[in-house]
Amino acid sequence: MKPADSIRGLYAITPECSDTGRLCALTEAALHGGAAVVQYRNKLLPRARQAEQAIALLRLCRGFSRPLIINDDVELALQIGADGVHIGKDDARLSEARGLLGQHSIIGVSCYNQLDLARSACAQGADYVAFGSMFPSATKPDACAAPLDLLTRAHGELDCPIVAIGGITTANAPAVIRAGADAVAVISALFDAPSVEQRALEYVRLFA
Repeated sequence: MKPADSIRGLYAITPECSDTGRLCALTEAALHGGAAVVQYRNKLLPRARQAEQAIALLRLCRGFSRPLIINDDVELALQIGADGVHIGKDDARLSEARGLLGQHSIIGVSCYNQLDLARSACAQGADYVAFGSMFPSATKPDACAAPLDLLTRAHGELDCPIVAIGGITTANAPAVIRAGADAVAVISALFDAPSVEQRALEYVRLFA
């Protein structure tokens, strides 16, 4: 699978959950619903617990032939053999991640609301770029706002997939997709749903 081939549709970002069993159950439901990518994100647990959860999620994602991306931790991605990593805007970190993880790893870069950062990331070999916050987000209430027309401009100019993140619900996702997003990254609106599998399916259908 080429890295870019997997970055389309629902990009599920895991909630910060200390119960590994529950985290895997939630993620499995999202995968059953059609999530194309899973990103493991947990800033709170000790390192050993992060590794434990990431390994469990990697095993789960392997069963669905879906990539597991690690949030902002190249060393953890390397340690467990994850499919890739998502990092911040620093180009030096991108080249370092590529050097450590290799050419076949998926490396995504947060570009916030700045097209210039995305241009630079793509030129440096990023497999996808992410813009946001598209809408107000409870996960990152202080995140900078990214306008919809940024997605349109990026879609017309960049060769790598475009991920939109931040406050994306099934109600506003169609506007994001029409604007040019190849994938929508979701945390709360997916994993807080009464049925995670059904909510994932609702997102996936928007790309049909």
